[in-house]
Amino acid sequence: MWLPMLGMTALPHLGGLVGGYITRQQVKTWYPTLKKPSWRPPNAAFPIVWTCLYTGMGYGSYLVWKELGGFTEDALVPLGLYGLQLALNWTWTPIFFGAHKLKLALMEIVLLTGTVAATMVSWYPINRTATLLMAPYLSWLCLATSLNYCIWRDNSEEKED
Repeated sequence: MWLPMLGMTALPHLGGLVGGYITRQQVKTWYPTLKKPSWRPPNAAFPIVWTCLYTGMGYGSYLVWKELGGFTEDALVPLGLYGLQLALNWTWTPIFFGAHKLKLALMEIVLLTGTVAATMVSWYPINRTATLLMAPYLSWLCLATSLNYCIWRDNSEEKED
């Protein structure tokens, strides 16, 4: 039973690695040109936070999968929502850092945050620990959504390449 646990815990990190590659390039060139709020976390915090968040959400998905006996009919909604939020998570970085589309990234992260909340609601009756593992992620997304909003608001549309 180790393989499913390791695989599901590691899965979110795959998109994170691709996103990290895109972000690393832009943090040195494009991102410093943007006006950002004074309360934003330092750049060095992001990879540490995301490593923890991806690990927690991945392990939470394993707990739900295990509780429901795998990819069963009962798992369709809770793991389907989880998969949707993971896809939305992986999509945000290419939109924001890759395409420089601040407004589209804002709309996308609002959708992502709502999908994470829906995932948590669907997980709660199945496994409360899994749900709690998603709580820091939802909190971080609220911060990230606020940050995305302020960056979009404070930077002209011309900055979007």
